[in-house]
Amino acid sequence: MKIYSSNNLKDWKYESSFGTGYGCHDGVWECPDLVKIGNKWVLLCNINPGGIYGGSATQYFVGDFDGKRFTTNQKQTLWLDYGKDHYATVTFSNAPQNRHIALAWMSNWQYANNVPTKQFRSANSVPRDLGIFEADGIYYCTSKPSPELLKMRSSIVKNPTEICEIVVDIKKDTKITLSNTKNEYVTISYDTKTQLLKFDRRHAGDNSFSSDFAAETSVKVPNGSKQLRIFVDRCSIELFDSQGKAVMTNLVFPSESYSTIIATGCKTTIYQLKK
Repeated sequence: MKIYSSNNLKDWKYESSFGTGYGCHDGVWECPDLVKIGNKWVLLCNINPGGIYGGSATQYFVGDFDGKRFTTNQKQTLWLDYGKDHYATVTFSNAPQNRHIALAWMSNWQYANNVPTKQFRSANSVPRDLGIFEADGIYYCTSKPSPELLKMRSSIVKNPTEICEIVVDIKKDTKITLSNTKNEYVTISYDTKTQLLKFDRRHAGDNSFSSDFAAETSVKVPNGSKQLRIFVDRCSIELFDSQGKAVMTNLVFPSESYSTIIATGCKTTIYQLKK
């Protein structure tokens, strides 16, 4: 990443560069975004290929910026989303209340041109408010569903619908299976001891269009999780730790919507969402 400065937005002066020796370099770096969150600065860096589960993804760096140079002590590669379908993330500038709201494209260049859709090639993610927290001396970027999404909730329903939000209160080791009458299903699980959150879409529906599509993704939730929020849409599922400490976004292509839920080790509340 090269940083330039300008007083008139016409004449630019090179100030510094960042990247060598940091993060993943297995693909092209693009769609950079540098934002101040609290007392820290976050540099978003989208990469393709090279994502943690192959193809496209968004990595980030937490550090300091003096107006000319970005620096960080971060050693490991951190990902804003640990699913397969979260890319080209950028934030809105000058949002109210100094909020940092991010949107991503929900797809992956491994198969983006071949997904079984008509008229479009995947939607944007739900808007996400970014924040910062520290665990074991490491600064992480949080990613929570923007609070405006609460206004989309309507009635509480017993079973999943085509467009819904599922709130999961974790009691112990948790497993949630969403399925339909065609024996297509998604499994989400959380291990309270290892703090590992998993998302398995290998049997979610149509995956014939790409050998890279069927996948199980996972992430360790720093400091653990007590609640999950799951946003289900026609061809996507966005899974959040409710505090934003871990996120997984994955496309799914069931032949009919998921209409049954089996949940163990937790309490679930399902909200029908307004279209």
